[in-house]
Amino acid sequence: MFLIFISGCNSFLEPVKTYNATVGPTTTVSKQLSSLPQPKEKIVAAVYKFRDQTGQYKASNVGTSWSTAVTQGATSILLKALEESGWFIAIEREGLSNLLNERKIIRSSRANYSANKNENEQLLPPLLYAGVILEGGIISYDTNILTGGEGVKYFGVGGSDQYRQDRISIYLRAISTQSGRILKTVYTTKMILSQQVDVGVYRFVDFQRLLEVETGYSSNEPVELCVKEAIEKAVESLIIEGIKDNLWNLKNPSEIASYVIQEYELEKEKMKVVDSFGENTIKRSQLSLGINVGSQFYSGDYPNARYEPAGALSLHISFSQKFSFHINIGASRVSAEKSFTSDITNGDIILNYSLSPQYRLNPFVQFGIGAINITSSDRNGNAIESGNSWSLSLISGVGVEYLFGSSIGLQVLGDHHYLITDNLDGVKHGKFNDYYWGIRFGVNFYFGR
Repeated sequence: MFLIFISGCNSFLEPVKTYNATVGPTTTVSKQLSSLPQPKEKIVAAVYKFRDQTGQYKASNVGTSWSTAVTQGATSILLKALEESGWFIAIEREGLSNLLNERKIIRSSRANYSANKNENEQLLPPLLYAGVILEGGIISYDTNILTGGEGVKYFGVGGSDQYRQDRISIYLRAISTQSGRILKTVYTTKMILSQQVDVGVYRFVDFQRLLEVETGYSSNEPVELCVKEAIEKAVESLIIEGIKDNLWNLKNPSEIASYVIQEYELEKEKMKVVDSFGENTIKRSQLSLGINVGSQFYSGDYPNARYEPAGALSLHISFSQKFSFHINIGASRVSAEKSFTSDITNGDIILNYSLSPQYRLNPFVQFGIGAINITSSDRNGNAIESGNSWSLSLISGVGVEYLFGSSIGLQVLGDHHYLITDNLDGVKHGKFNDYYWGIRFGVNFYFGR
C-alpha cells in the first residue's frame, strides 16, 4: 500500500505522454507591458543587436561545456517586447544586409520587367529611418547567488530539499539618432530559481529484508523565460522613465496617474532598500528600550537544580550598524531542590554584535560583565551568612530578534553567567565557581532615528 501511494503521488511529475506545440507562455510583466497607457505618437526604433555579453557557459559536472548559459536570441525577444508594448514601431536592422539584398533583387526584377514591357520602372518606397536606437544587452549571469537546503531522517525514513538562485541582469538604453545623445538607460534583474526535492525510505523491515524507496523531483526556471521577463521589464521601465522625463508623451496626459505607472513608482521606491540577494533591508534606530522574562537554572555545588523565574529591563544604545551597548537591570532567582534558594539583583553592561542588522531577522551574540547582589537562604528559609554578598559575573549569550514594522522587535535569548566568586549557593567548594544558564523572551521598543 505504501509503494502504491508513493507511485501515485509521483506519477503526475513523470512525462508519460508527448505534448503538442503551443503558443509561448506570457509572464506577469507581459500583462503590465500591454496595460500601459497609449502613446501620443509611436516611436520608430531600431535594434541592431541585443545579445549576450556575459561570456558565460553552462556549468557542467562532467567536463567543459561549450553551450552558453543564456540565449543568444535576445534581439528577437526585445523586438517582440517592443511590439507588445504598443509604444514602438520596430524596424529591421539586425538582418539589414539581407533586407538590402532583397531590395536589390526587387529593383533588378522590376527593371527587367519594365524594359520588356516598355514601361517606366516603379521605384521602391524608401526605408523607414529610426528616431531612436535601442542598445544594451544581457550584462551578467551570476550563478549560485544563494544556495541552501534542509532535510531530516529518522530510522531510515526522511526527505531533503535543496535550492539555488542565479541572477540575470539587463541594461537597455535609448539613443537619439539625430544627436547621438543617450536619452535614458534602465537596468533590470531577474532571479532564477532551481529546486530539488527527495524523499526516501531505507530500512530493514525483517531479517535480511531491506525496504528501499526513493522518489523526488527537480524544477528549474527556464532561462529563456527569465531573460524574456527581464527584457520586458526593461522596456516597461524605459517607457515610464521616458514619460517622466518628457522624452515622449501620453495620448491622454491624465493617464500619468494610471495604475501601472503608480505600481512602477512604488516598486522603484521599494528597490532602494533591497540588497544584492533581493531581500528588503531596514535600518534600526540607535536607541531602544527592552523588557524580557524567562527562566534560568544554576550549576554549582548542589544537585537537583530547579528552573526559576527571571526578568530584566534594558537600554540599548547603538554606536555603529552592528555594535551596541546594552545596560540591564534585573531580578532573578536560582535554587536547588531541598538545598538552598538565592535571590539575585543584577546590573549588566553588555556589548552586543548583530550579524545581520539590515534584515528583520537578526541573529546576535553578546559578551559583557555584570554586578550581582546575592541573598541566599537554606531549605528552611534561614539566611545563609556567607551567601549575602556582591559578586561580578562574566556574561555571554546568543539570540535572535525579529523586527515588526519599524519600532517593535521580538527577541529570544540564551545566556550564561559565570561568577568570579564561588558564593552563589552559599558554599565555597571545588575548583570551579558557580554559574547559571537562562533562556529569555523579550520585546524591544525602538524610538528616534
